[in-house]
Amino acid sequence: MRTILHIDMNAFFASVEQQANPDLRGKPIAVVGGGHRTVITTSSYEARAKGVKTGMAIWEGKRVCPELIIVVGDNRKYTHTSTMINEIFRDYTPEVEAFSIDESWLDVTHSLSIFDSAVNIAYLIKARIRHSFGITCSIGIAPNKLLAKLASDMQKPDGLTVIMPEDVSRVLERLPIKELCGIGKKMERHLNMMSLYTCGELGRCDEARLTRKFGIIGSRLKLMGQGIDDSPVIPYGEEDHVKSVGHSSTLEKDIDDPQEIRRFLLQLSEMVGSRARRYNVAGKTISLYVRYADFFSSWGKQTTLRSHTNQSDEIYKAALGILNTVELEQPVRLLGVSLSNLRHEVEQLPLFEDERKKLFATKAMDEVNRKYGSMVVTFGTLLPGKEKAGSHVIPPSWRPAGIKNVNVK
Repeated sequence: MRTILHIDMNAFFASVEQQANPDLRGKPIAVVGGGHRTVITTSSYEARAKGVKTGMAIWEGKRVCPELIIVVGDNRKYTHTSTMINEIFRDYTPEVEAFSIDESWLDVTHSLSIFDSAVNIAYLIKARIRHSFGITCSIGIAPNKLLAKLASDMQKPDGLTVIMPEDVSRVLERLPIKELCGIGKKMERHLNMMSLYTCGELGRCDEARLTRKFGIIGSRLKLMGQGIDDSPVIPYGEEDHVKSVGHSSTLEKDIDDPQEIRRFLLQLSEMVGSRARRYNVAGKTISLYVRYADFFSSWGKQTTLRSHTNQSDEIYKAALGILNTVELEQPVRLLGVSLSNLRHEVEQLPLFEDERKKLFATKAMDEVNRKYGSMVVTFGTLLPGKEKAGSHVIPPSWRPAGIKNVNVK
């Protein structure tokens, strides 16, 4: 029997901003990206009480809460705080898995003899976070990761919820299936069409019926309905190989000028290539995602190269090739580029001299950028003074370390 904690920082970005600026405390605030086109990334509990939600446009937030204070996010502040908080977690167990910038799982099974109980560990962590950063978190304690995350959502903010093994069936019986991590709106809709609305109903559903509908994940869904989850807490350095490296960004304004679109595409390709090279991975499949000005219309396509690459110019050429096959229906609001079908490799010198020169030049550029800041040395098209894409909102996939760690300014 394992003992798992899920720790979820309460309104993380907003709480960090309120702690940094006392004038914001107790007031409804919304954290947004750096551009006027961005949506609300998160809001304080004072704003949430008045109907402000994540994903709202700024004007929507102002409509439901006229006194809403807009705060431009500071990604460096959030990533630093997240990294320091995860260091606190490691004082109680080495088994810490960062789920996102503001959520982590801890397996404290082997720490109970030292700290007496999981509840005691939870209170110690709460006290240290409040003392060190002036912010709060909600903690769930349960026999597995699925239930621990469920428990952390039950009492917010600053909650502590324990789900004991003997209480699992009772807790899940009438719980809506959408409350389980991993069941999104689309999956919920499909399950509802099968007359499955609660976890209890899902757990009792015939497995064959679920597998006919959903394939191999049907078995997993039934186990989720029963509160069964054998997935381990995976500390940094022991994760499975990452499957893709990508960047997407909302543009400062809708653009339909092909030259501008190509420039932003090059910028995103350089960001993808730089991260792939930093972690010594290369991919064969390049994907391009485009969202149009109306916000709702979008498309994504991909192409597979003959060989693996992590060179920014090759990623760009492949993405541009995809773009050239499509006639854009509207001005572009968002662009995204990703590299997948990855190979984790030991770097080898190219056979031909021109390719070796290109490799050495790229390595020199990467070393300068690592030392002095990203994109200090870059393609001439992207020299300082040129408009850059996006509001630079930290992605949900960010982790304190590893390939999902995105350098922020």
